[in-house]
Amino acid sequence: MTSLADYQDKFQHIRFRREDGILEITLHSDGGPLRWGFGPHEECEEAFLHIGRDRDNQVVILTGTGDEFSGPAPDPEANMKAHHMGPKEWAELGWTARNLLTNLLAIDVPMIAAVNGPALRHAELAVMCDIVLASETAEFQDSAHFVGGLVPGDGVHVVFPLAMGLNRGRYFLLTGQRLGARKAEEFGLVNEVLAPAELMPRAWELARMVLRQPEMNRRYARLAVTENLRRQMNELLPYGLALEGLAITQ
Repeated sequence: MTSLADYQDKFQHIRFRREDGILEITLHSDGGPLRWGFGPHEECEEAFLHIGRDRDNQVVILTGTGDEFSGPAPDPEANMKAHHMGPKEWAELGWTARNLLTNLLAIDVPMIAAVNGPALRHAELAVMCDIVLASETAEFQDSAHFVGGLVPGDGVHVVFPLAMGLNRGRYFLLTGQRLGARKAEEFGLVNEVLAPAELMPRAWELARMVLRQPEMNRRYARLAVTENLRRQMNELLPYGLALEGLAITQ
């Protein structure tokens, strides 16, 4: 068992607050929008593990800071040159990459994403939530993988084709397509599009609605509705990471 006190102040890029069993997770960098890198990657992997082991978390809300959910979109040319590492370096990064998504899926209570702005890096974290709300200013992109010089094998190859359909998902990953909130809703990535000021109140409204269910209803419903995603992730994530690693270490 883990308690909120064990991890509340542990991370530089994640803030937590909990009210009536609803845990709000806010991603940030120095109090502003999250800038992805090795630090946030490692912190989110560990944070999801703690959250899933804390039985006092009854519903989870995931959001970002300011006018962005996650970024920045990397420079493709710079990434093409930078994405080369040795097998030992990749082994460590690949281990974290696998646990990042499997630890999120191991959280056995309903999760609500409140995408407050562009989600240009690791947008799959929001899409993997059970309810996905988006601000009118939100955008979705996989900016750091194929168009940035990487094989899209760290779970995005599972999440996006599953969420938006095989052909749309492959196009999204291979072209770096940038989807606005309304188009993302049309494609099935988003459930509701809201004015920015309405986003967090709606997330909390839905969280309180979910909280009215008995605890085991909530926990077992989360397991039931994520089982297909969990199975595909368990089967295809190691394979995808192996392919990504083969390319990055050549």
